[in-house]
Amino acid sequence: MTSPAPASRSPRRLPAVEERSAGGVVVDVHEGEARIAVIARRNRAGRLEWCLPKGHIEGEETLVETAAREVAEETGIEARVLIELGTIDYWFATPDRRIHKFVHHYLLEAIGGYLTIDNDPDHEAVDVAWLSLREAHRHLTFPNERRIAREAWQRLAGDA
Repeated sequence: MTSPAPASRSPRRLPAVEERSAGGVVVDVHEGEARIAVIARRNRAGRLEWCLPKGHIEGEETLVETAAREVAEETGIEARVLIELGTIDYWFATPDRRIHKFVHHYLLEAIGGYLTIDNDPDHEAVDVAWLSLREAHRHLTFPNERRIAREAWQRLAGDA
């Protein structure tokens, strides 16, 4: 009589953690047209991705404070938060954990500064640009960020 085959062990499920970030759509009106500041980063494969400025909460910051700081660091534009636009959430994994990421996006009004990536402490941004708000959703890499840009346009146009 043969002994039963050992039960196959299911892979150990990685622990899950939650992370929150904030950023948003910073708007400036130039020659009668609303435009937004966007940044370019390289993904792990080296491809250029155009995205909205955002980043991690530091210390006891509120989400609103984080959004304004991250916009300033990544784009060089000083801005004040006007309204919340929405939250994007997604999952990703590192070698030792699964992360459920929540990114809170705000509509911000540019009040000073100039476009630069020189203030980005993480040096993630490789470029920064103004895009027409009306057309920005066509240039942003991620569908969820395109949705946030369209929401900003609708809010400013009075459609929402």
